[in-house]
Amino acid sequence: MTMSTTPEQFVALNKANVETLLTLANTAFASAERLAALNLNTARAVLEDSVANAKSLLSAKDVQELVNLQAALLQPVVEKAVAYSRSVYEIASQTQEEVSKLFEAQVAEANKNLAAALDKAAKSAPAGSDVAVAAVKSAIAAANSAYDSVTKAAKQVAEIAEANVAAATSATVKAVSAPAKSSKKAA
Repeated sequence: MTMSTTPEQFVALNKANVETLLTLANTAFASAERLAALNLNTARAVLEDSVANAKSLLSAKDVQELVNLQAALLQPVVEKAVAYSRSVYEIASQTQEEVSKLFEAQVAEANKNLAAALDKAAKSAPAGSDVAVAAVKSAIAAANSAYDSVTKAAKQVAEIAEANVAAATSATVKAVSAPAKSSKKAA
């Protein structure tokens, strides 16, 4: 804000800030709502599965059948746990992406306003100050370039993390599937 900021500009800035905060709050609430729904559905499914699994285990006629049932029941439990973890990760990832987009829009708007203020200041600056204005513009360009680099690096890290989560998920499911399959062959 400069001395030449008008009340209308101040009101517009405050309105934009309130809109940003509302968008951020709505994003957080939507994420919390999705997590709550996921947790409720998961709890319901776990309860239903537990009852069904207990009935299956109680119906076992001998120890070998009990062992085979336990092995057979383990794989779906692990798969559901992995699916739950994946869903939580997706919700968190999507929320982070939405917040990042909001932040990037704020940075872009701030850069636009700063550039406009610099241009206005350069027009009313005393003669010979163009070197100082050029230096400030250069510093801003360097800061924006650094910000872009950090943003791209963060996105690459997120993509790598997502690939690692997918690989770990797949490996976990395969690791649990292998003993279950070999115990079925033994039976």
